[in-house]
Amino acid sequence: MAVALVEVTTTTRSLLMRDMDNRINRLLTQEAEEFAGFEERGKDPETGRSFASADRLLTVFLQQQNPDADEELIGLVRGADGDLAQIRQQGGIGAGLPLYRDADAKRRIFDSPDSTGTLHRPQGEIRWAKVTVARAGAEPDAAFVVAIHPERERERVDTVFRSLLVISGVALLLTTGIAWVVAGRILRPVRVVRTAAAEITEQDLTRRIPVHGTDDIAALAETFNGMLDRLDRAFAAQREFVDDAGHELRTPITIVRGHLEVMGDDPAEREETVRLVTDELDRMSRIVEDLLVLAKTERPDFVVPEPAQVAELTADVFVKARTLGERDWRLAEVADVEAELDFQRITQAMVQLAQNAVQHTTPGETIRIGSRTAGPHLELYVADSGPGVQPQDAEIIFERFRRGTSRRGARGSGAGLGLAIVKAIAEGHHGRVRLSDTPGGGATFTLVLPAPQVPEGHHT
Repeated sequence: MAVALVEVTTTTRSLLMRDMDNRINRLLTQEAEEFAGFEERGKDPETGRSFASADRLLTVFLQQQNPDADEELIGLVRGADGDLAQIRQQGGIGAGLPLYRDADAKRRIFDSPDSTGTLHRPQGEIRWAKVTVARAGAEPDAAFVVAIHPERERERVDTVFRSLLVISGVALLLTTGIAWVVAGRILRPVRVVRTAAAEITEQDLTRRIPVHGTDDIAALAETFNGMLDRLDRAFAAQREFVDDAGHELRTPITIVRGHLEVMGDDPAEREETVRLVTDELDRMSRIVEDLLVLAKTERPDFVVPEPAQVAELTADVFVKARTLGERDWRLAEVADVEAELDFQRITQAMVQLAQNAVQHTTPGETIRIGSRTAGPHLELYVADSGPGVQPQDAEIIFERFRRGTSRRGARGSGAGLGLAIVKAIAEGHHGRVRLSDTPGGGATFTLVLPAPQVPEGHHT
């Protein structure tokens, strides 16, 4: 605002000064042209003929003029002795030192070869124009001079400039005060947000910002509250995860320590203790490995898709799954397509689903493995013939360290991380895991992945 006001006042002063200069130049030109025309066409009122002398010409012309207050009209005639005689109207001039009283200035203007110019004096500047009177015979040299003193005009411009500065200063103060008040009201909600953010800690994420109105500040407060909700859920999930992980790891450690503390010297007892300890350490190792896999799911390189033959992947999973237990393993169908996916991660997820099916079925029951295309999706599934999944368990079994409230068959040794890993792998491929009932009884886990349409179709 200050820069704009200074620019406006400075520009206004420049425009006024330029207008003053143009007006003075027009006035000088006008007076000079009027005298030149009078000299050419004027007649002496006493004789009715052309003027016989420069004195008479200048005297008659000046008698007909009415100059402004800051304007001087002077006739200068140089005599035979070289002195300048002047002819002028009676009247005062509003200048410190008028031209008619300044002999040196008159001499400099009279002797100047220019017809117009500016004379700089300590007593004030003079803007002048001159018309030389043509000599006739033995007549002495003469000139008509128009002189304007611009000091008073400049003082008026400076007065306007100072007035503009004062008005601009007052306007700036008023604008600053209004802006201070308005900005304070606008920024008050922002200060509330800042204060709330400063009071929030990892231990207390319950504070929320009150939302008033529907403006941008209210939208900011709503966005901030939404961020706090997400952080609260994330921290709660993290704390729950840490608690569950600590509980799952603490159990095998307690078992190992307890058996080692009561182990005697009997060889058979020592052998049984070593077997139990080794089993618990293996379980703890599996938990740690699963935790590391889940930690890697947050990394962008967790899944590295590349072209892979789905038929080869399905057959490879079937061969590996057959070693997991004595079940009636069947390769139901194979999609003969090529898709962009991470071969190793998908294999890991399918083997985990097969292991899950083994844990919840008994020897001799059927487990089917297959792949197929369904519109724009590729589906890889593992279907068992066990008791199935209870409806209340359908969502929680994919969460970390969560197992169903009603186990489907024999008790497994897992920590509840397997299906969470499967879900993470599916989501890493921008897909999902679908749980459905197997016709005739059991549960079917399906990886639904996005895949392009292919001309080959699929083979059963």
